[in-house]
Amino acid sequence: MTTQTRKFWGWGVEEADLDDAQKRELARTMAQRFGLSGIEPVPPPRIEEIALPAPRIRPPDSLAALCSTDPYDRAGHTYGKAFKDVVRAYARDFSVAPDQVAFPRSEADVTALLDWCSSANVAAIPYGGGSSVVAGIEPDVGDAYAGTVSIDMMHLDRVLEVDPISRAAHIEAGIYGPALEEALRPHGLTLRHFPQSFEFSTLGGWIATRSGGHYATLYTHIDDFVQSLRVITPTGAVESFRLPGSGAGPSPDRMFIGSEGALGVITAAWMRLQHRPTFRANASLTFPAFTQAAEAVRAISQAGLYPANVRILDETEALNNGVADGSVAVMVLGFESADHPLDAWIGRALELCRDHGGTVPQGAGGSTDDPSVSRKGQAGAWRDAFIRMPYFRDALVGMGFVSETFETAITWDRFPDFHRQVMAETKRVVEQVCGQGSVSCRFTHAYPDGPAPYYSITAPGRKGSQLEMMAEIKAAASETVVRLGGTITHHHAVGRYHRPWYDKQRPEGFGRALAAAKKALDPAGVLNPGVLIDPVR
Repeated sequence: MTTQTRKFWGWGVEEADLDDAQKRELARTMAQRFGLSGIEPVPPPRIEEIALPAPRIRPPDSLAALCSTDPYDRAGHTYGKAFKDVVRAYARDFSVAPDQVAFPRSEADVTALLDWCSSANVAAIPYGGGSSVVAGIEPDVGDAYAGTVSIDMMHLDRVLEVDPISRAAHIEAGIYGPALEEALRPHGLTLRHFPQSFEFSTLGGWIATRSGGHYATLYTHIDDFVQSLRVITPTGAVESFRLPGSGAGPSPDRMFIGSEGALGVITAAWMRLQHRPTFRANASLTFPAFTQAAEAVRAISQAGLYPANVRILDETEALNNGVADGSVAVMVLGFESADHPLDAWIGRALELCRDHGGTVPQGAGGSTDDPSVSRKGQAGAWRDAFIRMPYFRDALVGMGFVSETFETAITWDRFPDFHRQVMAETKRVVEQVCGQGSVSCRFTHAYPDGPAPYYSITAPGRKGSQLEMMAEIKAAASETVVRLGGTITHHHAVGRYHRPWYDKQRPEGFGRALAAAKKALDPAGVLNPGVLIDPVR
């Protein structure tokens, strides 16, 4: 098996990164698209170029074997994978690197690490796969702490038990997506949760951030699969009953799902599983306008068909992903089942699409047991572009571009006006800040009561000013989203980047309750300071 090296400075692995020829071709393409000259690929940082600050703390002897100050470990645990993170990495700025990186091998190790952090005033940053795009794992906690330790859960990576009768499994939180699916495969079961970060993220990270996954309808978030949780806090373990459902007061699981490491460290979970799909039905179709495609998605969502995939790309997004010429919107539609053929389901969905102006390719709509069907045609082109997109983003950042995304959700009755205003304000500020640029939209998920629009920005930037340029764009877009009643995040978590707007969205009374919960579970205020709620110290 080929060994792959995780990039300490950006997305994915070094072996899958763009090569020099691909970067030069990307530079030519972007120069042509925006009428620019002098765009040159820039070499990414090497670990030997990084000047890290000296560690401010040392672990006690009993924990020393778990901790590392290796430059690669410290640099790799400094940032997540957002635009801002990659810009700073290209600038060789790792000034907020954690003082120590800890690799616990058991729940007892996690408990001991939190005991040390609480007693020594050390900020503890739980770390899954590091794929955060909202500074959720960044050890930038200010001067109120003696130091920081990033607690990497990678060694708690086992599937402990499988219950085939109830279709559930007891799984440690540090397991990565591919390893999890491989462990379930012999049982004919799957979690079927595939976020874009699937290859580089963990079960615990998905739960802590309320990750959105493969299903565009019905089972959209990791919440839907959590049966029970075990969490280690500085005041002790919290473990919920394993149940299919319960009406016994507020859900303890709900308190920790989405808590982003601010209340405790998730160590294990019982997760609801499914049989692996054997029937599939897929189609890719076009619409004259994005608004018509959106109406088709609403009709499908409210018909109770529950497709696994019903994503739409506006005209610009379709062009950028190489699935159309920029004159039409594209829908990628898919159904899957482990139990029955899907001809009736996809047939009704395609009928609804035609009712809203969609063009359905001849022969589309039949069920198949061929798992490769979703990798062909426009659906396959979009899937490939989707998986590769972060690598292209990293290269664009190095060339001086502004390249970032934001996602939200809104009810159907408000969507048309919401979308018009968000697009108009984002385009306005992009042109004001960058002179020109591209703003596009796609739907990632859809509900009977509303969609989850996902907006992408690509614009020429000025090297040395990219952070300030994006900050101005993000502030304007975020203010517009929250002012119009959208959520500041649908599936990317809050972290530190979204805090100003999350604080506006969060009800005041809930904020007080959350602060009280943090004080009760983390009295020293050491767990991931700055995300969700400021600690009371």
